[in-house]
Amino acid sequence: MVRELVGPRDIESYERNGVVCLRGVFGREWLELVASGIEKDIADPGPLHTVQQTANDPGFFLTDFCMSQRLEEFRRFALESPAGEIAARLMRSARVNFFYDGIWVKDRGTPKRTRWHQDQPYYSVNGQHMCILWLPLDPVPKDVSLELIAGSQRWGRWFQPELTRSGQDLYPENAAFERMPDIQAERERYDIASFEMAPGDVIAFQGMVVHGAPGNPGMAHRRRALSTIWLGDDAVFAERPGPVRPRFDGHGLKPGDAMDSPYFPRVWPKRVAEAARDLRFHDPNFRIGA
Repeated sequence: MVRELVGPRDIESYERNGVVCLRGVFGREWLELVASGIEKDIADPGPLHTVQQTANDPGFFLTDFCMSQRLEEFRRFALESPAGEIAARLMRSARVNFFYDGIWVKDRGTPKRTRWHQDQPYYSVNGQHMCILWLPLDPVPKDVSLELIAGSQRWGRWFQPELTRSGQDLYPENAAFERMPDIQAERERYDIASFEMAPGDVIAFQGMVVHGAPGNPGMAHRRRALSTIWLGDDAVFAERPGPVRPRFDGHGLKPGDAMDSPYFPRVWPKRVAEAARDLRFHDPNFRIGA
């Protein structure tokens, strides 16, 4: 089924633009599973969660990360859903490892944007083979959907990672990471892609694509989305000049080591039993930090 849903044109778009929207990829069983996990997390968020709006801001904007460390619904999605194979085929990668997951929840009446950013500078990972899947659980009109600058993965520029709530730089005064341009002020200069989406659709994008998201001021309902990050053949562990988000401790990887580690289980080719055994959800030496 995945071979039919990820076709040559999808792969071509992903390689050229860094982004592609796949329609109807995930069936009801996966959507219901993830929705159940998100509702559990909203009711009892994990240690890496952040309420992104301040006390004076309207609405509700919640992020949380590494939920599969705690909740079976996200664990099953990571290990058993078609997501890993989709990422593998888009990256033309012989193997794919699961890195981590995150949720982005914006209630109706929440004006706060998700800042324009690249994902990969936040992470201790180098390499071209990083694919992010953004899966909404609710119908999403184009005007509140994820926005991505097509082709920005080819700019050869690394932008300073900033915290969504405060705008704090993770690597201050480091010349290797540029200040993000004011994209909102000059939107007409950029090829911004966004998509009206139905549940089951997913946006796939490469880790260096510049992207952000509007608030949710006018939808009739909450906007819930799951992000999952997948690593392919050339992904290697890397050090950054400041605290990465999220931080993984205890894995023993050194700079240049492949991310093909039991702490980041291989899910493609499909080895569910081995991945479930290797994924160190309960290893006391495996820690995640803010």
